[in-house]
Amino acid sequence: MQKVNTNTLEPIAWSSPKGKFGGEGIQISEALGRKRNSTDLLERHPFDVEILRIAPGKAAYPYHSHSEQWEFYHVISGSGTVRHDEGTSKVAAGDACVFKPGEAHQFFNDGDEHLVVYVVADNPLCESVYYPDSDKWGVLMPARRLLRSEPLDYFDGEE
Repeated sequence: MQKVNTNTLEPIAWSSPKGKFGGEGIQISEALGRKRNSTDLLERHPFDVEILRIAPGKAAYPYHSHSEQWEFYHVISGSGTVRHDEGTSKVAAGDACVFKPGEAHQFFNDGDEHLVVYVVADNPLCESVYYPDSDKWGVLMPARRLLRSEPLDYFDGEE
């Protein structure tokens, strides 16, 4: 059995160049040995688990949909808004939601404290991600590539 204590794991933080997007994640699956870029499914793991923290006034990621990946979210603390295909919905501690492939989504923290969310995603080997606001595609193979007609930066067209 592999075991980690999430209270001892260091989060990985990120921020977009202009600061519109940002967050930090505790990568539980990777702490348990997941090799993100491996094509060996025994090394890759069939799902990915993260504790995501989003500061007030931030969205963790641009609005996007996955071609193959399912994502499950469970709000642990804080409150915010989820943007989705039908509009927006408020979320608070205890709320859970799932996005199937093709359903665009984005979490935004419009509360006064960190929004903390457990994220569980299946782990398809190859998929694409579409960003409706900037009309670009990301191709994950397993390295991420963002492109229109030439390679783009992840936050291009988002801020």
